[in-house]
Amino acid sequence: MAVNNYTVVTEFFLIAFTEHPEWGLALFLVFLSFYLATLLGNSGMIILIRKDRRLHTPMYFFLSQLSFVDICYSSAIVPQMLAVLWERGAVISQARCATQFFLFTFFASIDCYLLAIMAYDRYVAVCRPLLYVTIMTEKARVGLVSAAYVAGFTSGFVRTVTAFTLSFCGNNEINFIFCDLPPLLKLTCGDSYTQEMVIIAFAIFVMPVCILVILVSYLFIIMAVMRIRSAGGRAKTFSTCASHLTAVALFFGTLIFMYLRDNSDQSSDGDRVISVLYTVVTPMLNPLIYSLRNKEVKEAVIKSLSRSKLSKRA
Repeated sequence: MAVNNYTVVTEFFLIAFTEHPEWGLALFLVFLSFYLATLLGNSGMIILIRKDRRLHTPMYFFLSQLSFVDICYSSAIVPQMLAVLWERGAVISQARCATQFFLFTFFASIDCYLLAIMAYDRYVAVCRPLLYVTIMTEKARVGLVSAAYVAGFTSGFVRTVTAFTLSFCGNNEINFIFCDLPPLLKLTCGDSYTQEMVIIAFAIFVMPVCILVILVSYLFIIMAVMRIRSAGGRAKTFSTCASHLTAVALFFGTLIFMYLRDNSDQSSDGDRVISVLYTVVTPMLNPLIYSLRNKEVKEAVIKSLSRSKLSKRA
């Protein structure tokens, strides 16, 4: 079927890194090990938080949700990428491409909201410690997480429907690691201004709003910490926020560099490397960040390991 001398595209050919066949096996093994580490680390974090009563606090409730979303987020991307590397390219239908784009947008949006919620949680803990228990009740925690899921679903649904009402014609090669918006827009034909504005509007709402919440929360936290007279007290308070700040910097830093820079400066190789950071590396590193920089998590891990050793001896 042709429209204006262009062939309408009904399926896409996902390239990823397959134009470098000499890297194929090495990349497959590296990404497979990263994915397995993501599954093991995040599921281990969830189990640890559920089993250790000392971690039954609002902060670790949100962290367990973040770990769950990271598993889903990575699972929406990496298995398909591994199949592409193994098969040296893969043909995927437009419906399958749309499903992957929806899942990526859905879980990435929830990740953004959860990091913003965790920043607000740290603000309440540091700036309103006497009211922390009454503000961060179980009902409030569940409500905040539920709102993140609803907002994430809305963003993913609207952006996916809008993106895939566009006409794709001519070249069907997606020179990327998954079905993401920038490479898809390169394959469109016809007038797509309205759809692009809707997609951009939702992107602007999610990322900048979450970043604003995080920045304002930490501005108040810094002001509160500066009022603490002892250096030890300031260091202790900052240490409770260090893991979250590291996770925020990794996740939002790569997303901002990918989506908010000048399109004319983008290169295919550079885009794919950056996308690997926020889809593969960051979900894998989050459990490591929180376990290495958090005293309570380290103590819970040591306690869990000692229990397993004792059970084996018995």
